[in-house]
Amino acid sequence: MSSVTDYEAIAAKAAVELEEAPAQEVLRWAAETFGPRFCVTSSMEDAVVAHLASSVFPGVDVVFLDTGYHFAETIGTRDAVAAVMPVNVITLKPLQTVAEQDAQYGPNLHDRDNDLCCALRKVEPLNRGLAAYDAWATGLRRDESPSRANTPVVAWDAKRRKVKIAPIARWTQDDVDAYVAANGVLLNPLLWEGYTSIGCAPLSCTAKPGEGEEGRSGRWAGSGKTECGIHL
Repeated sequence: MSSVTDYEAIAAKAAVELEEAPAQEVLRWAAETFGPRFCVTSSMEDAVVAHLASSVFPGVDVVFLDTGYHFAETIGTRDAVAAVMPVNVITLKPLQTVAEQDAQYGPNLHDRDNDLCCALRKVEPLNRGLAAYDAWATGLRRDESPSRANTPVVAWDAKRRKVKIAPIARWTQDDVDAYVAANGVLLNPLLWEGYTSIGCAPLSCTAKPGEGEEGRSGRWAGSGKTECGIHL
């Protein structure tokens, strides 16, 4: 097994060599380099990256965070992905149930301290779950928001000491739509109802964007928050 220092160097080299590579080539490199210690994370907004990864690495682990606050449609999408795609869906959960969190911090923590709520229900479970891997892939795209405009295709995740891969970083929404149409990829039904970025169900977490607003504008609307903390 390579050392952390080796993986940091590997990530730096791949960031240059794979910047213009097709998404499947990036994922093939990840599968060949890291084998079973590579996983895909998915919010189950869609199954695009999971589908891409499964085409080059059947049986790949797809990690999903069940925050306890998800829309029913999101859980349904997760279950459908597990049922019909050649992937191994792994569901991670927070250390506390929603009821236990309410008892300690008071109800509706997401309305009062959304950073703490995300830290407890997203960041901590993911950090714990990623302990089994040396590299992870995410569906981040540069066109999603200003905070993601410089997303590298391959990077060293210094906080977690892992290689972080964004195989569709250079894709646009049109590229996503074309891939979905060509391959019959599963989508969260809420996308057809006007949602463009889907997180937890409370209105303070996920809302439909207004006319002319960018895709992630409905996330934590009015709070100034743009990321849950996973990608910071």
